[in-house]
Amino acid sequence: MTETPPPQTPRTPEPIPAEQLRFAMPPVHATVVEERAYRKERLAGALRLFGRFGYEDGVSGHITVRDPEFADCLWVNPFGVPFSQVSAGDLVLANKKGQAVVGRHHVNQAAFTVHAQVHLARPDVVAVAHTHSVHGRALAALGELIEPITQEACAFYEDHALIDAYTGVSVDEDEGRRIAEALGAYKAVVLLGHGLLTVGDSVDAAAWWFVSMERCAQVQLAARAAGKPLLIGHREALATRGQIGGDLAAWINYQPLWRQISREEPELLR
Repeated sequence: MTETPPPQTPRTPEPIPAEQLRFAMPPVHATVVEERAYRKERLAGALRLFGRFGYEDGVSGHITVRDPEFADCLWVNPFGVPFSQVSAGDLVLANKKGQAVVGRHHVNQAAFTVHAQVHLARPDVVAVAHTHSVHGRALAALGELIEPITQEACAFYEDHALIDAYTGVSVDEDEGRRIAEALGAYKAVVLLGHGLLTVGDSVDAAAWWFVSMERCAQVQLAARAAGKPLLIGHREALATRGQIGGDLAAWINYQPLWRQISREEPELLR
């Protein structure tokens, strides 16, 4: 009588070496021409995403990115063009006075004043995002900061400021400097009567911080409407910020959004 051999235990597959796995990291460009093209494409993509998310309100709102060669000049969305229709070729290069030096459109002077002063005060900042999004404005109307009630909110813990006075449309350099002062070394500021402003060392980072902050504001408002939110402890919030609160983490988090918009709307690259 033939004995049935015992069943063999399946062999566990060998892990793939880490160096063979794809993991997106910010690219390094050999020339300023390549870097400029990259920044403009990312700016157009971020604007289109902001349009999708409903952050646009009339002609309000800007995202700016510093030119890699002319550090005192900023690429910005053209005045009056819907976010959803902006392509890289539509962007305007403006000098520190808000005068267009490249492009076919005007620049929103009120918004540009703030951006220019933030860029001037923060040489480390490559991009600045500010629009009048719904939940950001609601949070600003309450004069509140983002509270550490979720993991995502901890990225902003003790890393954003509040301006609790409204002085109208920002049309002069003094108002821009006041906002830049309040921002300090932080990644974001809540502006009473205006909403949110975020910064980053890339378009991707600044855009991600804005998207994330707007979502955090939405969660905070919803949680408070339903009851009393429980705060994450100081120590835990700081530790979480250390893990997810840097611009590299923001860049990585933003990549699925970039992949989606660039594949679905490739004309933005033109």
